[in-house]
This record gives sequence, structure tokens and C-alpha cells, in this order.
Amino acid sequence: MSEFSVKEKKILLDHFSNTDGNVFAIITPRQVDRGALMSRYSRTNKSMRRIFLDEFLKNKNRGEEFYNRVLLEYGDDSVAELGEAQIAIEGLSNIAVKKIEDRRIGLSYLEKSSRYVAWDKKEEGEYRFYRDPEISKSRFVDMYEDACNFSFNVYSKNIDPMINYVREKYPIEKYSFKDSTDGKEKSFFKLKSESDIKSANMIYRGSTKAKALDILRGLLPASTLTNVGITGNGRAFEYLLIVLGSSELREDRDLASKIKKELDTTIKSFVRRADDKYGKAFQKYLRDIKNKSKSITAKEIKAKPTTGIITNLVDYESEKIAMDKIITSIIYEQSPSTSYQNILYQVKKFSKEKKIKIINEFVKLRTNRRHRPSRAFENVYYTFDLCNNFGMFRDFHRHRALTLERQLLTTDHGFNIPDEIKILGIETDFTDCMNKTKETFEKIRKKYPEQGQYVVNFAYNYPYFMKFNLREACHLIELRTVPQGHADYRLVAQQMFKQINKIHPNLSKIMKFVDLKKYDLERFESEKRTEEKKKNLK
Repeated sequence: MSEFSVKEKKILLDHFSNTDGNVFAIITPRQVDRGALMSRYSRTNKSMRRIFLDEFLKNKNRGEEFYNRVLLEYGDDSVAELGEAQIAIEGLSNIAVKKIEDRRIGLSYLEKSSRYVAWDKKEEGEYRFYRDPEISKSRFVDMYEDACNFSFNVYSKNIDPMINYVREKYPIEKYSFKDSTDGKEKSFFKLKSESDIKSANMIYRGSTKAKALDILRGLLPASTLTNVGITGNGRAFEYLLIVLGSSELREDRDLASKIKKELDTTIKSFVRRADDKYGKAFQKYLRDIKNKSKSITAKEIKAKPTTGIITNLVDYESEKIAMDKIITSIIYEQSPSTSYQNILYQVKKFSKEKKIKIINEFVKLRTNRRHRPSRAFENVYYTFDLCNNFGMFRDFHRHRALTLERQLLTTDHGFNIPDEIKILGIETDFTDCMNKTKETFEKIRKKYPEQGQYVVNFAYNYPYFMKFNLREACHLIELRTVPQGHADYRLVAQQMFKQINKIHPNLSKIMKFVDLKKYDLERFESEKRTEEKKKNLK
């Protein structure tokens, strides 16, 4: 017999996907009620649908009242994860978007790409870059504007010449395309079907444009305005707001206010503490951490800027210790009731040959890149000291299942000039751009070290370190060496693999799908696959 009457069922269908099943979706329109129902659900013997009928139906403010009590009175942070929202932010700098994307848990991001979209458009006659209020009212305003405009001018005027150069170097007849009549790969001039010719042109134009924009993106300054979409839960958004509110940059603090205002329209109860006494105290704590670190650094560390690209594996364990840990973890899950310590004690007695054989058994099980190694491979860590161009860092920064610490963006570590820039004959313009940036940055940084970051180009090298386990190494290195990846980060990921392979020759075999080759048009095969999928959808 059903738990609900006919009348109750009719009401429930406006708020739940079904009335009788033991699996159902919560579709009641208000986010605060959906979250409150989930949390209330854990504290009663009633079914969720009965809770709704008894407690929420007659009291329209039940959800908000619940969160006010739990979050504000009891501080049960986990219930804030039950409220979710999607926020779009348009026209923020590449400094601010990295600050936002530093948050690792509870938020997902989609950001405007620098390889598919040209950033040369003007708005009301001006290039789209961030004008920091502190700089704008300072004596540096003119030189800041001039430096950013110069960067955009060099970038914009060379888009078409670079695309033409790429297409001359990699002509369409050099590549093969799928013939829809027989399914075979053929050169462009052997295609007969108009649709095949059209598809081939689209694939070629897309991959060559991406190549050209990849080469030129180093000219863009960090002030370049971008767009980002964020999906996340209330707890993660609350922390994001607190972090932004503690920043020295006006842009970050303004974004915190704007994001909070919009979240108040959807998940207000979940982020209410972000700007109250709790939030203000948390902001002070974050500022205190930063100031204490600055103080210690100033007293104890003598700066010695490095120049050029660095990919150094600086911290790791011996392969013997690493294999013992991984094999113990492999065995632990399926072992009879016994301790980790007992298993480790026995594993240490295995011969080296036996250990290698066990690891190789798990290597064989991986048949494609998406077959992640088991969690046992999370027990071994690697720390890389890195310095590479800021444009490339933006790609590596998307990996969040790791520890990443970074410094302020400066011009101290030199810059990268792609070979194609030299061949096209625009090396002088490129170098002039970098020198103008450096001159401007050096003057601004004396008074505004954080705001000075905005003028620095993507081509300038940027120091950071990454610490990750072997399981994440598989994901990061295999993903970042795929053929369609940017040449800059493919090289760094390949270097990471080689260094891990050198110190862990047996364990590194788990990374079966690392691509160590070089490619002309990185996006070409990917564009072909995308076009084929589009055809199949028709």
C-alpha cells in the first residue's frame, strides 16, 4: 500500500520525479528547500517526501529557517554543500581568474580559450584589458596603458600573417582526410564529395588557426579580460568569497561583492557567512598568514631569480620504498583481517623480481588512458620545481588533485620566443614588446607589486611547484602529452615522465599512454575526430 494518499501524490509530483519509487529526483523549484530536505533527511526516520509534506509544504520559509539554525547557530559546514549554483563572470583579468581557479574542491570551471578565440577585438575603440583603479589614479597610468596597448597591437596585427605562415608551412595537401564514400583516408585533392571537401577545409582551418593563436598567445598581457563559468556548492563558494575578499587587489574584492550579490539570488542561505563576522575574521586570518610568510621570507631568504625554463624533479622516494608502499596498498583492500603494518612487513621480504611482477600485472590491466590506476598508486609522491611561461602555467593550473604553490607573476625569469616568431620575422616586435613590459613592470612593482602583475605577458616565465602522486602523474602526464596539446606543455609533461622514469623505471610503466612524439599541427587529428562526430549526429 502506498505511503501517500491520492491528493498527496498529486502535490508531490510537482516536487519529486515520482511518488512510489525508492529512487527519485528532487525537483522542488527552490534550491534552499532542496538542500534543506537533503540535510533534514539525515536527522529523522521519516521519508523525504513525508518530510516535505509535513514540514515544508505549509511553511514557505522552512528551508531558510533550517539553514539559519544549522549554519549560523551550529556551524555545520557540510550542509552548505547541499546548495549548488552556477555563476558566469565576464570581463575579469587573467590574474583574477587564476585566483578563483586556485580553489580545488567543490568548484568546477570553464574558461575562455586562448587557442580557439582571437583576443584582438576592441570595445568602444579600446582593447579589452583590465584597468586597475590603483594604477589608473597613479603616475603609472599612461605607461601601463601604453604597454598593454603595445602588446595587443603586436598580437593583433600578426594574427593573419601567422595564420598564413602556418598554412604555407603545413599546406592542406600534406594531410589526409576521410572519404565518406569508402571510409578511407585520402589526400585533400582526391576527395570528390562537396561535403567531404567542406569538412576537410573546416578541419584544416580550425587546426591551423589554433596553431597560429598558440604561437602568438605569449604576447597577451595578464590584464587580458576573459570569461569563466563556475559551478559549485555553497561551502566552496563561501570560501571563494572569503579568499577574494582578503585579497590586496581591488578586482578580487569587487568580484567577491558581485559574486555574493548574485549567489544571494539563488543560494543565499548557503553563503550568508561570507561577509559577516565569521567571514571578516577568516579574511583577517588569511591576510595574517600571507603577512607572516612575507616577514619570514624577508628575514631568512636571499632571492636569486632563475632564468629560462625549468622542469626539475626535486623530491621523491627510492623505488624500493615506493614499490613496497604501493604493493602493500594493493594487497590491503582484498586481504583477510590484518593491519597495514603486518602486510608491509611481509611485502618488504618479497624479492625485487616478485615486486616487479606484481606491478606489471597492474600495468597490463590498463588498456586506455581513461583506465586510471587504482588508489594504491596514490601512495608515492613527486615534487617538481617548475618555471615556464605563464601561458603554459594556465593549462597546468587546471589540475587540482595535487598541491600547487605559486609566486607573483614578474618579469624576473625571462621569456620564451617561439621559433615561428623568429621565422616570420617579427622577433624584433616581440622582443620590443617584452622589453617595454619589463620597463613598465619594474617601475610599477616598487609601489604596487601585486598590481604590477597585470602588465606582464604570457610569454614571461613563471615559477611554481607541483606535488602529486603516481596516480595523478598518470592522469596529468598522459593527458598533457596527447597530440592535440599545446607544444609548450607537451614538452614539460614529457620531461616530467622522463625524470620519473629515470628514478622509478619499474613503477613508471604504469604510465602506458605517454606520447613522446612531436607533431606539426597539434589540433589536426582532434579536429578530424570532432568533425566525424558531428557527421554522425546528423
